[in-house]
Amino acid sequence: MEKYKEVERSIIKTYRKEIWSRFIKAVKDYELIQENDKIMVCISGGKDSFLLAKCIQEILRHGKIHFDAKYVVMNPGYNEANKEQIIKNAKLLNIPIEIFNADIFDYVNTLETGNPCYLCARMRRGHLYNKAKELGCNKIALGHHFDDVVETTLLSMFYGAEIKTMMPKLHSDNFEGLELIRPLYFVKENSILAWKNFNELTFLNCACRFTENCSLVDDGTSKRLEMKKLVNELRKEGKDIDDNIMKSISNVNMHCILGYTKDGEKHSFLDTYEEK
Repeated sequence: MEKYKEVERSIIKTYRKEIWSRFIKAVKDYELIQENDKIMVCISGGKDSFLLAKCIQEILRHGKIHFDAKYVVMNPGYNEANKEQIIKNAKLLNIPIEIFNADIFDYVNTLETGNPCYLCARMRRGHLYNKAKELGCNKIALGHHFDDVVETTLLSMFYGAEIKTMMPKLHSDNFEGLELIRPLYFVKENSILAWKNFNELTFLNCACRFTENCSLVDDGTSKRLEMKKLVNELRKEGKDIDDNIMKSISNVNMHCILGYTKDGEKHSFLDTYEEK
C-alpha cells in the first residue's frame, strides 16, 4: 500500500475517534462546509495544516457535500531546505499544492522597530485572503486545533482582560464574501502528534526567521507557550480541565456576568437589574 493511502487509512480507522469524528463534528456542528463551496486549504508546512489537508481530501472523497478545494502554500521567505521539506511532504501525502511567494520575511526584516511576529501574522493573513479571491474561493481553511482555542481563551482572560475565544468560523471584515473556517476545532494536539508519530512523518516545526527574536519580546508567542504549559499542569489534576474550558465558552450564564460587549457597545448587568 502506498504511503499516502496508509496515512488516509489511519485517519479513518486508527484515529477515527480522536481525529476523524472530531473533524466531522466541527464541520457539522458549525456548518463549516456547505454545498458548492470552494475552499482554499492553507498549508504552512506543519503537522496541523497537513492533517487538515488530508481530512479535507477524505471528506471530499467520502462525504455527501459537493465542494471544491485548493491546497495552497504561501512562501513568506522560507529557506530552501524548509521549502523542499514542504514539497516533499506534499508529494508523499498526495496533496496537489500550489505555492505562491509573498516575501514577507524580507519586508519585516527591514523594519528596525515594532513587533515582527504580529506584523508578519497580519501580512500573511492579507496575502492569503488575496490569493483566495484570485482563486475564486469563498472560504479559507486554517489548521487551528482544540488546544489553540483553549490557549487563546486563557490568553484573553489573563492578558487581555476579556473573555473571548478563537471562533470556528468568521466573516472577513476587509474581503467581502470570504469566510475563514477551522475544521480541526475539536481535534486535540496530542491526537495530531500521535497520528504524526504513528505514520512516521516529519513536518516543519517553525520555519520563521524571527523565532529567536520573538522569544525575546512580549509578542504573545511566549505567552501562548505559557498557557500551553499551564493547561498541561492542570490536566495532571483533572483530565477534563481543557474540555471544561472549551465547554464553558459555549455555556455562558448571562445572569451571572457583570457585563458584556456587543457591536462595540458595552452593557452592564445593571441595565436590566431592576426589571426583575
